[in-house]
Amino acid sequence: MKASGATPTPFPVRCYRAARIVLHLFAGAAEVALVFPLRTKMRRDRAIARWSARLLAILNVQPSVRGAPPAGVRRPAVLVANHVSWLDIALVHSVWQARFVAKSEVRRWPLVGWLSARTGTLFIERGRNRHAARINQAIHAAFERGEAIAIFPEGATTHGRELTRFHASLLQPAVDEAAVVYPVALRYLDTAGNINVAASYVGETTLAQSLGMILRQRTIRAELLFLPPIDAIGKSRRELAALTQARIAEALNLPVSGRAPDRSAGPRDARR
Repeated sequence: MKASGATPTPFPVRCYRAARIVLHLFAGAAEVALVFPLRTKMRRDRAIARWSARLLAILNVQPSVRGAPPAGVRRPAVLVANHVSWLDIALVHSVWQARFVAKSEVRRWPLVGWLSARTGTLFIERGRNRHAARINQAIHAAFERGEAIAIFPEGATTHGRELTRFHASLLQPAVDEAAVVYPVALRYLDTAGNINVAASYVGETTLAQSLGMILRQRTIRAELLFLPPIDAIGKSRRELAALTQARIAEALNLPVSGRAPDRSAGPRDARR
């Protein structure tokens, strides 16, 4: 896939950056395994933010934050974002800590899945109502501990040129707990300000191919837009899904497609 007309990063530089990514992953795993059990939640959150920001820096992903991340939230908080890339979680975590709900396949990714689980990600098997109910119970428990939740209601990634329909099922805990819902718009741009599809992770693209496309980019601009919050009181989960979808679409000036999103690549990709 040709993402842009920019001159790609030289091959030796790509190899160097790839090696740094591997070292960064192992350093994170060591910290989580050996140090996290001794730290308070606040210090763990700060470490996750630093690690995420460092990952973006190694990949030369330059984040730009607009709007204010939630601060001092006394009610349950749910972050709702569009989904473009496996970079999305690191992008959010670099500025705000929340427990993400991710597809179950991510749990089986080598090292990355283990790191995600140990840092609080909740994994859901798409299309299984009983499993969704268990995830909703876990979300309620997280709210009781004062933790925020982050979801991708599209259910899979896109190229960033449109939104697909937001599913409402994971927003039921926000309704039950009278939460504050924070729409967050994400996009990745090239140096000319156009959508940079090299950052996307869709369809049959493998994890290795996705990383390769990102490493070829000299710079990726990542925009993170925190939009005005929505009070869940008095709203149904479908109303919340429609409202967050409309606000994110407007902020990104993107059309909303009625089609099902492309299936995101799964763990088998790493073994191809």
